Amino acid sequence: MEEQVNTEGYLELIQKTYRAQFSLFSERLLRENEKYNLTSITEEEKVLYKHFLDSVAGEGLFPSRAKVAEVGSGAGFPSIPLKIVRDDLDFSLFESTKKKCVFLRETVSSLHLRGVRVFDLRAEEAGADKTFRESFDVCCARAVARLNVLSEYCLPLVKVGGTFLAYKGDVNEELEEAQRAIGLLGGKLQKLVRFSLPKDMGERTIVVIEKIKKTPQDYPRGRGKERKDPIR
Repeated sequence: MEEQVNTEGYLELIQKTYRAQFSLFSERLLRENEKYNLTSITEEEKVLYKHFLDSVAGEGLFPSRAKVAEVGSGAGFPSIPLKIVRDDLDFSLFESTKKKCVFLRETVSSLHLRGVRVFDLRAEEAGADKTFRESFDVCCARAVARLNVLSEYCLPLVKVGGTFLAYKGDVNEELEEAQRAIGLLGGKLQKLVRFSLPKDMGERTIVVIEKIKKTPQDYPRGRGKERKDPIR
């Protein structure tokens, strides 16, 4: 099943309704980028479309007051733009690079965002930790890994009945490659949500995977096996 999203309304949220917060976030991102190695996108217009709009376009896929995990947060996409427009969401951000954790914490503080916690922790460590395992309504990730690898990082964090959202571009090849991993880890493909970024800045897809059964205790495998020997 596929759905198409019109991004015009989301662009208005960014440029008008929440303009002050997004402007501050953009300024911090571009100012601190060299220090923290956050993004290769350094033009304001491209940050607007490729980071902010891309993140916010998935807003409708998050249930009200959802408890959300984000894997590989980096500079905070999609989590921080989503939190700006959806204050009801509660976020736990998992990022293994210490200096990026510093940036995230400083940004959360400067934007006065509540209900956002940053953990200096690898996704596979979080997924094996009983504190986090299968405790989230939603797990999301963007620009982290191929879908079969990403599924092993994210699905162990999602409770049965919850959702894994993978922000992707052209995903057709990855979907075929990831079918076994998704099923093995307790997931089922629900739908693909597609949208276009303005000014020919890209075609985007959010892969929506429902968690229909518990993830086997052997997963995530840890010690880098998710990337070195992905489930096929």
